Amino acid sequence: MLPQTTPISQDDTHRLIPNRFYEEGESVLSRLGLPPAQMGHLFQLDDATNARLAGEANLLPGITVHELVFAVPHYHIINAAFTHARPGGSRFSGADRGVWYAGFSLKTAQAEVAFHYGEGLREVNWEEEETVDYREYLADFRADFHDLRTGNLPHDKSRDDELREGEPRGESAYKKYLQPRSYRASQQLGRRLLDRGSAGIVYPSVRHAGGTCIACFRPALVGNVREGARVTFTFPDAFHAPKIKVSR
Repeated sequence: MLPQTTPISQDDTHRLIPNRFYEEGESVLSRLGLPPAQMGHLFQLDDATNARLAGEANLLPGITVHELVFAVPHYHIINAAFTHARPGGSRFSGADRGVWYAGFSLKTAQAEVAFHYGEGLREVNWEEEETVDYREYLADFRADFHDLRTGNLPHDKSRDDELREGEPRGESAYKKYLQPRSYRASQQLGRRLLDRGSAGIVYPSVRHAGGTCIACFRPALVGNVREGARVTFTFPDAFHAPKIKVSR
């Protein structure tokens, strides 16, 4: 059973991206300090392997140039979310196409980012202090989204006899899409909904209790994007929560 849709009218959703991808940020290549001619060649090589530029040239298999946006503020940031898919995918997206993920609150976005960055540190057993900067982008949404929040759970009478005594009715319907470690079921749901023309999914944050996240499948629906704060995470090591500084 697919989730129902809910009309979403939500302003000021919060997406955090690494500061190195910030439009006006300094490229990491600039730190090499090479002569201008060599730097020029390096930038050309970087552009040749840039998934966003490939998508905007209609060279990616998962998304066409006709879905991307142009001539709106921060269109590069919007397009990058859909063309730079993570290897292995993310919660509702596969490896061939990205999604605009955001939190309804900045605290939710911070919790999501802190968890995933911390996972990378834990994979290498990082034992030193690590500081990383993110840039906040605000966006507004006006569309019908498939809704995984418990207040919008469908009731399937045909399953009543299948539910074990004491099992919360309805909650199990979406639990498999909100697993903290496995994205297998949620990616399958995301693909089904994407193929059916869905705008995206609204769902409870898995990393921030009480928080709400949005996963938008369509670049054109990411509205009124504007720059927000600079958010700095300082991890003491891989196994402790970071200190977070927000600079307006």
